[in-house]
Amino acid sequence: MSDMKAISRLIPALLVSLAAFAQSPPPEFEVASVKPSAPLGADSLAVGIHIDGAEVRCTSLSLKDYLALAYNLKNYQISGPEWLASERYDIAAKLPAGAAREQIRDMVQALLLDRFRVKAHRETKEFPVYALVVAKGGPKMKESAQDAAAGRGSIDITAGGGRGGSGADFGNGSSFTMGENGFDAVKLTMTSFADMLARFADRPVLDMTELKGAYDFSLRFSPEDFRAMRLRAAMAAGVSVSLPPETMRAVMEGASGDSLFAAVETLGLKLDARKGPLDVLVIDHMEKTPSEN
Repeated sequence: MSDMKAISRLIPALLVSLAAFAQSPPPEFEVASVKPSAPLGADSLAVGIHIDGAEVRCTSLSLKDYLALAYNLKNYQISGPEWLASERYDIAAKLPAGAAREQIRDMVQALLLDRFRVKAHRETKEFPVYALVVAKGGPKMKESAQDAAAGRGSIDITAGGGRGGSGADFGNGSSFTMGENGFDAVKLTMTSFADMLARFADRPVLDMTELKGAYDFSLRFSPEDFRAMRLRAAMAAGVSVSLPPETMRAVMEGASGDSLFAAVETLGLKLDARKGPLDVLVIDHMEKTPSEN
């Protein structure tokens, strides 16, 4: 599996950067275009979100990503047909005059309801989860310097990858790169870190560290575990993985499964297995193809 396929697991962490507040009545974009994304490249892939005072542009996000953005949920809290994770669209939308950044989620929600005829309801379900907590002895990470300008101006959140590796830029100096059997994070919050870990784990990961800062750190894994983690994440993100069954079985069976937990513990953190209730958005109906722009 090429590294560019693994970039799909970075998308949910990109969405965390947006604040969410309920609005009534829901605001709408002044005008919006919804088009199918270009096919995933054989050697590279780029996804992104750009927001400024005039427009919103989203590139190569899946329908599940848009639903998570619109309803302020994580991808694992969206329950619906499998194609929600594989059908990808680009959205270009103009903001109405005087619109606040906090209204964008509701505008995306209104757009999905209009173009894709979404019908959904919420449920609360018990899930096995991992709680990301501080281990005995405290965190062993370098806290990033505070930036007084963070959160101002336009938002540019991008992710890209190729055969040499992949990474995500969350803006304001925050980034996450993957390659050489591990990850390197700069100015990453624990909420974003938990979202990243969830893409590689076998259950959701919830940030319960109560750490409010951003941190610089690196994680390294055994080659076998890292290969299996990337494979699981790509499949969970709806990316087609073309490997012979015997090769896939060898990759999955060659991983110990302990490398992720051990790596997290080097940061003075711990993944604690628990059960807990989570809100779930159940998609009762959604058109696979949007109505005309």
